[in-house]
Amino acid sequence: MDKDEFIGNNRHEELPSHHNDPLIEFLHRAIRNAVKVLAVLMVLVIIWGIGDVVYVLYLRLMEPPIYLLSISDILATFGAFLAVLIAIEIFTNITLYIRNDVLPVKLVVATALMAICRKVIIFDFKELTPMYILATAAVVLSLGITYWLISKKQ
Repeated sequence: MDKDEFIGNNRHEELPSHHNDPLIEFLHRAIRNAVKVLAVLMVLVIIWGIGDVVYVLYLRLMEPPIYLLSISDILATFGAFLAVLIAIEIFTNITLYIRNDVLPVKLVVATALMAICRKVIIFDFKELTPMYILATAAVVLSLGITYWLISKKQ
């Protein structure tokens, strides 16, 4: 839900900061703090992931023949890059949730689409069954249509 969709006091909040019941208010505050901890942990995962990408790329470039990457090395590197980008998208989801108390559905679908596309990019077609590939195609198509419908609505 975009900020433009909020009208006056009709704003929908998943975890309102004020509630009539003190216990519910305390629990909402605890969950908001837990989400902040998740955001900090996600930043650490992103930094760790970047370090891992640099390290793996360095190791692959230093193997003979030096400074040359095979196709499998390039695909593995793409997979590592996309894993970090997905972590950044998840961090964005978390921070938007912290700021708005509303789940950003379009961004969640985009993150899921990016994650499944990462999977497709690193597919090893020698190892996969046709049914697995068809099922993955169905997921990509479903998420693509969902994203298109959400985008069309706005």
